[in-house]
Amino acid sequence: MPNRLASATSPYLLQHADNPVDWWEWSPEAFAEAKRRDVPVLVSVGYAACHWCHVMAHESFEDNATAAYMNEHFVNIKVDREERPDVDAVYMAATSAMTGQGGWPMTVVLDTDGAPFFAGTYFPDQPRHGQPAFTQVLQALAEGWANRRDEVDRVAASVREHLAASTPQPTADPIDLDAAIETLADQFDPMAGGFGGAPKFPPSMVLEFLRRSVSSSDTGQKARMMLNRTVAAMAGGGMYDQIGGGFARYAVDRGWVVPHFEKMLYDNAQLLGLYARLGTDLGDRIAAATADFLLRELRTDQGGFASALDADSEGEEGRFYVWTPAQLTEALGVDRGRWAAETFHVTDEGTFEHGTSTLQLRHPAAADPRRLAEVSARLLDVRATRTRPARDDKVVAAWNGLAISGLVDAGLRLSRPDLIEAAEAAATLLTSTHLVDGRLRRVSRDGVVGSHAGVLDDYGCVADGFLALARATGDADWLTRGLDLIETALTHFGAGDGGYYDTADDAEALVTRPRDASDNASPSGVSALIGALVTAHALTGEHRYRELAEAALTTTATLADKAPRFAGHALTAARILAEGPEEIAIIGPAGADRDALIRAAMARPGAILAVSAYADTGIPLLADRPAIDARPTAYLCRGFVCRAPTTSAADLA
Repeated sequence: MPNRLASATSPYLLQHADNPVDWWEWSPEAFAEAKRRDVPVLVSVGYAACHWCHVMAHESFEDNATAAYMNEHFVNIKVDREERPDVDAVYMAATSAMTGQGGWPMTVVLDTDGAPFFAGTYFPDQPRHGQPAFTQVLQALAEGWANRRDEVDRVAASVREHLAASTPQPTADPIDLDAAIETLADQFDPMAGGFGGAPKFPPSMVLEFLRRSVSSSDTGQKARMMLNRTVAAMAGGGMYDQIGGGFARYAVDRGWVVPHFEKMLYDNAQLLGLYARLGTDLGDRIAAATADFLLRELRTDQGGFASALDADSEGEEGRFYVWTPAQLTEALGVDRGRWAAETFHVTDEGTFEHGTSTLQLRHPAAADPRRLAEVSARLLDVRATRTRPARDDKVVAAWNGLAISGLVDAGLRLSRPDLIEAAEAAATLLTSTHLVDGRLRRVSRDGVVGSHAGVLDDYGCVADGFLALARATGDADWLTRGLDLIETALTHFGAGDGGYYDTADDAEALVTRPRDASDNASPSGVSALIGALVTAHALTGEHRYRELAEAALTTTATLADKAPRFAGHALTAARILAEGPEEIAIIGPAGADRDALIRAAMARPGAILAVSAYADTGIPLLADRPAIDARPTAYLCRGFVCRAPTTSAADLA
């Protein structure tokens, strides 16, 4: 008998619709039921592509005895963290504070007012590696609720107080960009690229900050070294899909060899734009293949982009992506199979599990490009006959905003109007489906919008995506739409000290109003809005947007100083503001000459670029800048000072 989740729109919640657990969705009704029964609330948070979420579900939530105990002693709520990032943020902060770490699946137990008194992540079905069994945890919690309520109340009150106090404070000190680079250099892995040890996540926003910091100074050269080493290492390792394009969520090892195989839209959207903006052959190759992956495997029938591909297929993680030498021979024949095994580092011992290997391409320049293309195409065809990983096909507003921005920059750099058309289709879906009475909704699925209100990163990322389309098309309607979203965010999310809350002033009240300045896998809400404000300033010349961005940056300065790895997007905005920003307008008819100017412009690390066939578009950055002699013409300005216009890509470079 399906439970309450059978009517959910979230693919993750639907995965649990047949559990014997009597799940509720997050709702006031669930807490009212807990008060009526006088039982605690167990909240389980995860997402559809989360491998260990599936493991815990199979071990515990599908077990009748465990489910019966949960149903008797708790009101049980299942939350899709991607659909309710506000709920996730509040209880992840509590989990990190109470345990010293966080992650998914997340298991939090609350009093009937929503205050947490217990938190953890994955719990096994049997005691293992020093962890108690999930049933042991449940029994201890139920006993504590029944017999030690005063202790429960004390812990809940303490955690509530901690959450309320952990608010980013503005500082008068400016962000020290060179100091941030030095801190990053201390944490850099010079052998394998990236930061820290295993596991390694793609540091997309930090790499963008480093890209914009490249210069002839000592710190600028350190930025160049860290950037170049990391983008090459990620692109050559098994975390990158060498035959299908796109990146997995992270590498479990230091050297980017073995990924956790789920593919997330937010990672690929950001990495697509980053590689496109590198202005190198490597960047162009990876950007083109990643863009093709987005369009081929994540695009929905409505023109948006699905959230993720699962790590598992046929019950095994990575089965869809890995190879043995024998499988390569079967697919390619003896000679080409042997060549492929050597080229992609597929060994008899294997680099993954059960003698299988991920595909790596550490030395692409050494491989015959024609043979590499033919072999890759054949392997992709063979792989297509395997059972595909499941797709989480909900459309998340913020991540589609990131995808729009990435596709725009890739389309400009690669001279591919199809990518800009795809970005415009996704933006049209957001305006037609996600915008309801002038306010953004967080998710849709199959063209039907969900009920959950958009949070700050939705507004910031979508606004920046709309502004990116304005830059690429010269269409002032996208500028207007982006500015409207910024104004809505300013009205409803402001904290009164220059910073912003993650939820709107009229959103559902949680145990605390979340306000997290740290960038994680995607930009924080405040850094996303700062980025949109910086772009708005460049496109319109309105100083108010710059002042608002600078004020918001004061609430991220302490984080940027102490932990720059979690402030990459804010650091990028600070770098742009510190240096100008550099604004480039390219006016003139489409064609090879304009494409050459665009490529030269994008090779400039600090540029904000706008392109149009005509000067009179309604976008101030493009206004009153005619094409010289009807030829594509570039106008370069920085800090209200402009160079002479040029029609030469070499001069612009």
